[in-house]
Formats: sequence, structure tokens, C-alpha cells
Amino acid sequence: MKTLAIEHTELAYYADFGVYLLAALLLPGVLMHYTPMALHRELPLAGLAGLGLWTLIEYAMHRFVFHGLEPFQSLHAEHHRRPLALIATPTLVSVTLIAVLVWLPATLLAGFWLGSGVALGVTIGYFVYGVIHHGVHHWRAKSAWMRQCKRQHAIHHHDPHINYGVTMLWWDRAFGSNRKPSDHP
Repeated sequence: MKTLAIEHTELAYYADFGVYLLAALLLPGVLMHYTPMALHRELPLAGLAGLGLWTLIEYAMHRFVFHGLEPFQSLHAEHHRRPLALIATPTLVSVTLIAVLVWLPATLLAGFWLGSGVALGVTIGYFVYGVIHHGVHHWRAKSAWMRQCKRQHAIHHHDPHINYGVTMLWWDRAFGSNRKPSDHP
């Protein structure tokens, strides 16, 4: 099925950014409008918790799923072979995974509103990750932080057993999978 292909047409690739950008811009207002007043202070905290959770999901998915489990490992290897190709998780797949693996458990644990806040934070994190991952492969880095992300990710593409974090490098440090350019031959 073409809609589930990992290599996207240019339209499908950039439409994914549009879907997540719309979610990041519209859903916070929708949630705040409909959430009961008693939860208005907790909802932003739930969103921040989801954003923090995203950083760990990003690291774990990249390290243990994309570099450890078939068929994901073979699919991800294509990105390593062709880093400029428009290869990404299909939007339908990513939305479904966020709904089933984040929103549903968070809702069961914290209730509909706070679970939705957590899922929104993860969704925003996923969007930011997508933009930054695209940037490390396709843009000239203007900031020191982006240059660092590009260097760390380039090392990962050279040696896929290190530097799994794309947007947040601290999980690599915490789990001992970080190598700096000076540490790498």
C-alpha cells in the first residue's frame, strides 16, 4: 500500500509536517477550552510531561526498534544508505502509534483530559523531532546547537551503534551511547 511506504513523495513527506504542525497549533487551545477548570493547572504539566517523555521515546525507538528489531531495522537501514531521501514513518502509522501507545495508556492512567495532554506533548515532541531530523540532513546549521546535532547525527550515520538521540543528546550520555567528534576516529 503506497500510503504506508517509508519513502514518501515530496507532497506526502511535507504534508506530514503540516498534519503535526496543525495538531501542535490547534489542539492546545481545543484542550484548554474543553478541559474542566479544575484541571487547567495540571493540563500544561501533563503536556510538558509528554514532551519530556517524547525525548525518551525518541531515543528508545531509534536505539532498540530502528537498530534492533526487524523489519524496522531493515527499513531504517535504507535511511542510513540514503540520508537525503524523503524517508519517514507514514503519517497514518505515527498517528496510530501515538494514539495506541501513548494516548490510550495515559488516558487509562490519568483520565481523558490529562492523558490527552500527555499525548499532545508527545505529538509536539514528535513534530519538533521531525523538523530537526529533516534539518540535520537538509539544512545548513546556523546555530551552535544545530551544528552539534548535525555532527552527532553524522557520527551516528558513520557508526550506527552510537549517538541515537537526534533532538536531545542527554539520553545518549545517560545510557553511555554518546560519542563526541573528538572521541570518534
